[in-house]
Amino acid sequence: MEALSFQNITTDFITDPVFKEKKVEVAILRLDKIHPVISGNKWFKLQYYLAEAQKLQKNTIVTFGGAWSNHIIATAAVCNKNSLNSIGIIRGEEPAKLSQTLKDAKEFGMQLFFISRKDYHDKKVPEIPGRDDYYFIPEGGYGTKGAEGAATILNHCVKEHFSHVCCAVGTGTMMAGLLNSVSKAQGVTGISVMKNNFELEEKIRALLTNEHSFRLNHEYHFGGYAKHDDKLIGFMNNWYTQTHIPSDIVYSGKLFFAVNDLIEKNYFAAGSSILVIHCGGLQGNSSLPKGKLIF
Repeated sequence: MEALSFQNITTDFITDPVFKEKKVEVAILRLDKIHPVISGNKWFKLQYYLAEAQKLQKNTIVTFGGAWSNHIIATAAVCNKNSLNSIGIIRGEEPAKLSQTLKDAKEFGMQLFFISRKDYHDKKVPEIPGRDDYYFIPEGGYGTKGAEGAATILNHCVKEHFSHVCCAVGTGTMMAGLLNSVSKAQGVTGISVMKNNFELEEKIRALLTNEHSFRLNHEYHFGGYAKHDDKLIGFMNNWYTQTHIPSDIVYSGKLFFAVNDLIEKNYFAAGSSILVIHCGGLQGNSSLPKGKLIF
């Protein structure tokens, strides 16, 4: 497997007539360029968990996620790369046909255990032999170690240049890390990719190391997690034509759409400089029919 390439991370400034008209500057932090599978924010959220597991001499990583989870595939890949065993506790009954994400996770050697959505919600872990040797990582890397790792994301750009940071939000781990990394003068806006996930604010605040105000927007989920419509697909194709930056239907496509829409609605004051975090996870597009996206 190819190495992680942090030197590939770039800060891409976007030219757009609307941005110019509104007098705002927009740049994309290209975390998607780190690695084709362990891409975006995934490695950052995993790094300190893995370091502790190795320190404790735990040889098997157990984590949680859904059928299209970027976290599941990234964990499977990074464990494969570091000669660790991996187990995925998957939300929902085992389907007749696995998602491409889960197929790929199995290719990386991950054992899959499926549990009901109720048991998953109640955090009931199935009985698995040899649990004394296991190291558990929460869903999406949520926790203090995940946020600590996410705080290092902004080391890969000149963060002081930007008045605002915007990111997609799933578990809230990355957003908490970003908040722990920026100054109080910098605004942070999160775009929730789940429908009516109003407990997010509390989960984010639980991981903060200091008091910091932030905004969560719940209007750009496009129907819910991994849901999409033709409007989003059309935007993603137009965005790629304009910027040559690929996006996904789960996270970054919704984020880029939201930032564009908020700029048009004067959400950001004239003179703002906005850093948008590309969190990777392009494998989320594998659920789409071939040809739906132009990239």
